[in-house]
Amino acid sequence: MNDLPRPVIILVRPQLAENIGMCARAMANFSLTEMRLVAPRDGWPQKTRMKKGAVSAAAGATAILDRAQLFPDLPSAIADLHHVYATTARERGQAKPVLGPHQAMEEARGRIGQGQRVGILFGPERTGLENEDVALASTIITFPVNRDFASLNLAQAVLLTGYEWFRQAEGDAAPFAMPEMSPPATRETLLSFFDFLEGHLERARYFFPESKRPQMVRNMRNIIHRLQPSEQDIRTLRGAVDWLVKRGKPAPRRGDPNTEM
Repeated sequence: MNDLPRPVIILVRPQLAENIGMCARAMANFSLTEMRLVAPRDGWPQKTRMKKGAVSAAAGATAILDRAQLFPDLPSAIADLHHVYATTARERGQAKPVLGPHQAMEEARGRIGQGQRVGILFGPERTGLENEDVALASTIITFPVNRDFASLNLAQAVLLTGYEWFRQAEGDAAPFAMPEMSPPATRETLLSFFDFLEGHLERARYFFPESKRPQMVRNMRNIIHRLQPSEQDIRTLRGAVDWLVKRGKPAPRRGDPNTEM
């Protein structure tokens, strides 16, 4: 990732060690590295049993947990920040800008580019942020979700916000593409394959009744043409058909009264 500073993820009064670990994992997915914890219910660093749960849930993102900073209250956790976003699913009746995560992270990138320090608040699992917490923020982030089921898991909220941040910072190009295909099959390759396939089908008595043979041939050729196969595609198909022919048995003639059903 480029050297652009990143938003600080601030978990306010988180309750479960596992959720802290899953938030670290979500942060690592999108190159967010700084976690601050405000008065976690069970303290921090965690006791042995709880720490194990956090580390396990982090799935390798333990460096974020190791560097996590602990604060006794929210004002001290955000004291060095210039702009703070508060995530919430509920309308709070507070006169603040309300943005979706895409808009918010677009704005955050601009602020960070100007040298500002930016933080994002996430509330406790059961209740979310309190109104007093939101009052300390400059902007609200809310997610476009089902209004009848708007509650997000803590790590899900971090993940969605982190994803939008990463898109702004790094772009949204897929990290990999389909392997480069071999060149499209030439007409010579296709015609040779058609002769090969139709010859075997003829010997297997596929074209029945004979009066429908021209139409059946055209339909089959058109299927192959619509697929726009590559040279390698045709080689693979030819090899598969050849394998079946060499190890198969002649099919009975369609309509033959001795054919078993």
